[in-house]
Order: sequence, then structure tokens, then C-alpha cells
Amino acid sequence: MVGVPAPGMLKTYLQQSRAMVFAAEEDFGIAMVEAQACGTPVIAYGRGGAREIVQTGTDATGLFFTEQTVASIQQAVRDFEFLAIDPQVCRRNAERFGIARFQTEIRALVETLGGEGSHGKTRSPVKN
Repeated sequence: MVGVPAPGMLKTYLQQSRAMVFAAEEDFGIAMVEAQACGTPVIAYGRGGAREIVQTGTDATGLFFTEQTVASIQQAVRDFEFLAIDPQVCRRNAERFGIARFQTEIRALVETLGGEGSHGKTRSPVKN
């Protein structure tokens, strides 16, 4: 536990951490993706966006706890000690939420829609 990190230190702390505990329920939770981009597994409350971000089972990138209680988090940390999570798998998982995927999917959507607006006028294509 480090409190609020000094500017520029968050990435270093995440890279050196054994895991990140994320106890909140959020729609997405960018902090979990940032941790995994640093190769750090996430121990997360198993609700909200964490269910989409953290992978369990084969190629796990972390694990979930079921209640927002001290006891539930403590048990999840103990369970985590028995897992072998590959930092490279965490990094690859974080790439699912990267800029390249976003750009590819937006381009595909524009192409699917034929590049036309609601009045039949052709719109300019998406550019880098």
C-alpha cells in the first residue's frame, strides 16, 4: 500500500506489484486494464466491468472475490498465492482494450454502414 503515488510512479509500482486488488464495482474500470498492461494480475470484486476485463481459468489474468468484505478479499489473496499467472498473458489481455482494436472496429463499423449519413450523403472515411 503506497497511498497516492508520486507523479510518474504508478507504472513502476504496478510493474513491481504481485497483484492489484480492485474492490469497487464499476462499469469498466480502466485501472484494471492499466495494471494488466503492466503485466500485473488483478484480484477484483466479481461484478461490473471486472467480469469483462479479468480472465479466469485457462490463461487467467486474475481472480474474483464475491463480497466486498475484508474476509472475502483476504480469502481471494490467499487463493491468489496458489495461482501461476503469466505477466505476458496479462499484457495480451489488456491489448483487447487498446487503441488499435478501437480503430479497427470503428473502421469496420463505418465500412458496414457504407460511409453514409442519415441523409444519404457520403461522409469522409475515418483517418489515422
